[in-house]
Amino acid sequence: MVDEITDFEVLEIAVRELCIEKGLFTADDHRSFTEFAEHIGPTPAAHMVARAWLDPEFKKLVLADAIAASREVGVDWLQPTGFGTPSDFTALHVLEDSPTLHHVIVCSLCSCYPRPILGNSPEWYRTPNYRRRIVRWPRQVLAEFGLYLAEDVAIRVEDSNQKHRFMVMPVRPEGTQDWDEDQLAAIVTRDCLIGVALPKVGVTSNAITDTRPAIHPANH
Repeated sequence: MVDEITDFEVLEIAVRELCIEKGLFTADDHRSFTEFAEHIGPTPAAHMVARAWLDPEFKKLVLADAIAASREVGVDWLQPTGFGTPSDFTALHVLEDSPTLHHVIVCSLCSCYPRPILGNSPEWYRTPNYRRRIVRWPRQVLAEFGLYLAEDVAIRVEDSNQKHRFMVMPVRPEGTQDWDEDQLAAIVTRDCLIGVALPKVGVTSNAITDTRPAIHPANH
């Protein structure tokens, strides 16, 4: 049985075929870019955070010029694919957490996301359920991901847009004093970089989150 095709999928097919017909790119170009997009992930961003934890000078670069810092971990926002496709270029900003401030990112209008360094966004990030509710009830929504923050920790929701992308630099967890960059990067998951989780010793995977219709929290 074939799943019903969505309106967006119909639109994508129509635009793609029209672009190929008009000579804007070839079918092989599209295949190459699709393969590239499907294999990128958050590993470079995790290494950027891990290196910043270890190197105070690199941390300064990350916070001052995240685009330049990205090149240090192998991501060039101007030429992300290396074969001349559109860059998807936007300004990247890294948001530093502290013991009293926690950041979480969203795109309340659509699904803007720092794809060159984090890969494709998770499905739940693109849903109205997340986009509408995280800006109104961040503490309750984070709790649905299993992240319970103390009341004295402020939560700042950063809204992405067509010109600016964001990722989070979480606080380095205790018990990692003697770890190297690879060990640290392994616990900086995609969810940590979005801000819906905190890095923890022994946790190297993301939460499994079902997508569902938007609902109000029980208490707000």
